[in-house]
Amino acid sequence: MVKKLVRLSDVAVAAKTSAKTASRVINGDPRVSAETRRRVEEAVVRLGYRVDLLARSLRRGVDDMIGVVVESIADPFFAAVISEIELAALRRGLNVIVTSNRRLPNREAAIVDGLQQRRVAGLIITPHTSDLSYLVSTETPVVFVDRHPRNFAADVVTFDDRGGARTAVRHLLRYGHGRIAFVSDDLEIETSRNRHAGYVDALQEAGVSVVPELVATDCADAAIARARTCEFLDLDEPPTAIFSARSETSLGVVKVLHDRKRTDIAMVSFGDFALADVVSPAITVLEQSPELLGRLAAERLFARLDGDHSDPINTVIPLRLVPRGSGEIVPAGSAGA
Repeated sequence: MVKKLVRLSDVAVAAKTSAKTASRVINGDPRVSAETRRRVEEAVVRLGYRVDLLARSLRRGVDDMIGVVVESIADPFFAAVISEIELAALRRGLNVIVTSNRRLPNREAAIVDGLQQRRVAGLIITPHTSDLSYLVSTETPVVFVDRHPRNFAADVVTFDDRGGARTAVRHLLRYGHGRIAFVSDDLEIETSRNRHAGYVDALQEAGVSVVPELVATDCADAAIARARTCEFLDLDEPPTAIFSARSETSLGVVKVLHDRKRTDIAMVSFGDFALADVVSPAITVLEQSPELLGRLAAERLFARLDGDHSDPINTVIPLRLVPRGSGEIVPAGSAGA
């Protein structure tokens, strides 16, 4: 016996609503009452309704898929961003293609071009290439996360990198630190550049000079951060505090401090990381939520897919400092805060 194909109209009848309203529920439109949404969702499950993705793709002229391009899918931060985007897309009945640019500008452009050739419905990109002018002729909705594009107007969702870094360094200054080291990735990367600017802002506000030997801006991974931290500690006058501008570099810094039993050196990390609240002293962090970043980026993209043609929106997520102990260590001979 051939099973009868369940149509959208069947769902609408079972849910006692119109086909248009049932479609809005299935497509994740929030402008439907909770009661109507409940009835439609129950009808979908009871009848076993399945969206005909091929028909919908042909009707729209694009695939029911969005493309996500990040720097590295192995990075825990970006993995969390991707996970939240995938969850949001699932609720909309969309699939997700995820790829990484590996910090290679030419690869990034090729990946984006390939995704557009596959006629993805939209794109969410963490750009490594600063010049995104190659996208000016695209009709595909694009949202950028974590960094701003140049020469291309689009929605952007970022953290307050400069303000957050300023808050972190001010915190260390309040506890009496004058020699504060800075550990980050390449300043060609927007997030690193902004966090370095916040570091400099806070020192200059306090009348403290930036000491070049206490600044390391080549830490692409934890291993390099470990090496630079060892160099800091081997100085004739080592830092009394370290501000790590990235959770991955923080892993390298923490390992050296604990291996050398230097629990007298204060530390603040930009971003949380595994076991940061378990080590002793627990690591004071600027709390950033990659999940929130991914969710807000997905919401902006879905708004564009739903026909929002307003001017690009720049969403900046504030950061909160979470004191846990490491950032509240006072330098030897100081009364502290």
